[in-house]
Amino acid sequence: MKYRNRKGEEFEETTSQDKLLQRAYNSYFCRAFLRLLSMPGFSELGGMILDSKISASFISDFAEKNNIDLSDYEPKAYRSFNDFFTRKIKPGSRPIPKDKNILISPSDGKVTAYKIDEVNGFVIKNSVYSVKSLLRDKKLAKRYEGGTAVIIRLTPDDYHRYCYAATGIKSHDRAINGVLSTVNPVVNEYVPVYRENSRRYCVIRTENFGDVVQMEVGALLVGKITNAHPYGRRTVLRGEEKGYFEFGGSTIVLLLEKDKVKVCPDLLENTRQGFETKLLQGEAVGVAVKH
Repeated sequence: MKYRNRKGEEFEETTSQDKLLQRAYNSYFCRAFLRLLSMPGFSELGGMILDSKISASFISDFAEKNNIDLSDYEPKAYRSFNDFFTRKIKPGSRPIPKDKNILISPSDGKVTAYKIDEVNGFVIKNSVYSVKSLLRDKKLAKRYEGGTAVIIRLTPDDYHRYCYAATGIKSHDRAINGVLSTVNPVVNEYVPVYRENSRRYCVIRTENFGDVVQMEVGALLVGKITNAHPYGRRTVLRGEEKGYFEFGGSTIVLLLEKDKVKVCPDLLENTRQGFETKLLQGEAVGVAVKH
């Protein structure tokens, strides 16, 4: 996978998982088997294993293979692998900018940004996404025609807790049940994962950025989404913790209205050139458009 950091430095990583998935999705029988693994029952079994005490023995090897510096996180004895995976980072490690006109990344991750075509939605690899299919709400989808979709893909080395991207009044969470395919970019050439996978989203009505959809997408193995405020309307603050993902690939999608947010040019340009952009939670995704 190719990505750049905010300094413009380029990196290319092809993991053993990337190679395995590429081979697997080129085979009809392997695709069928992976489709079976993406069913909720298998993820429930995986969750039981990763919540068990014996799974704590996986932690050291996982941290070493993924270059995770545990000194960055609050010290504690982990009861299970999922307890480790949902660990909290030390206070102050993900600062939030003081400028209220900055829309922030709600999580660590590798970011791409796509203009939403008013007819065709947007395209990731060979998969076409209409906002209507993503949200399962035709009326709400209409609001984002001509806007921007920001995709934040979390990888194993990332911090798997996420915050609100903006201050405002959030709606109740809407849950869409589905499968749990991997969100590895290789798979977008074969499967429209973001409109098939289980997901949760809310709309944040903001003063500076219009109405922002913030959506969490679960993925292969467990990918369980736990949100702190799923019910009812409430005021939320930019940088306030929204929830966390348990083990499994995971993604956050932001949908932005037309002419409400100027997305950072490097995100759009890197995406156009086939690169993801590495961001940390709290870094700028865009700035409010002043009218």
